[in-house]
Amino acid sequence: MDAPKLPSLFTLVELDTVDSTNAEARRRAEQGPEAAPEGTLIWAAEQTAGRGRRGRTWVSPKGNFYASIILRPEVPLREAAQFGFVASLAVFDTIGSLAQPGTDAHTKWPNDLLISGRKVAGILLEAQGAASAEAPPDFVIVGVGVNLMHFPDDVEFPATCMQDEGTVVLPPEFLQVFARHFLAWSRIWVDEGFERLRKNWLWRCDQVGKEVEVRLANETLTGTFKDLDASGALILETPTGPRTITAGDVFFPQNQDA
Repeated sequence: MDAPKLPSLFTLVELDTVDSTNAEARRRAEQGPEAAPEGTLIWAAEQTAGRGRRGRTWVSPKGNFYASIILRPEVPLREAAQFGFVASLAVFDTIGSLAQPGTDAHTKWPNDLLISGRKVAGILLEAQGAASAEAPPDFVIVGVGVNLMHFPDDVEFPATCMQDEGTVVLPPEFLQVFARHFLAWSRIWVDEGFERLRKNWLWRCDQVGKEVEVRLANETLTGTFKDLDASGALILETPTGPRTITAGDVFFPQNQDA
């Protein structure tokens, strides 16, 4: 297809190979808003050192989708973290727009997307410059990786790709549709606040009311996925009472031996 047509908010930087789109976005963002204005979008055909959450390796061969967006929101860091939900909803709606009818897609807390219960996409948020959660960051980077044609086998949580799920999508097509949905959800977040995003995210999640395992840095919890709070934290109902979790890895009982 032709070069992707993006909304005017975005300034596209197209690369064949990069260590990591998030790393490249950070290098550019650190040069200041004139060099890398709001909406600068780094898009690469492959990554040689792709990263996921908690420093995990993100296997990044050609054929999949890798992009990072530089944002400079004038909101506290704790609110800027909600861009993870903006990106999740945008990826979900992009998959919905492009996938075969009946594709079983869902959101997974905090920043993953699933098809048929397997991970197809992940989102990595990074920020710089905020002295506290109440201070605005200098910039936020929203990194998105989507398995379009390939997926890793040797991962703790089972993975898949859109091609194996019945839909062939080229990266330029995915970028074009994703950018439109990302902008739409960003505007909803700005105009209406997080509550509408929270409700829409929950509607796209099939784990609510089910038993999950949440692995934290120093402990593992088992309980029922009850809700998201007003900030996007997971409310887990445990045998000893509810726990509010701001960061962790969620697994499902059927995945424990995967």
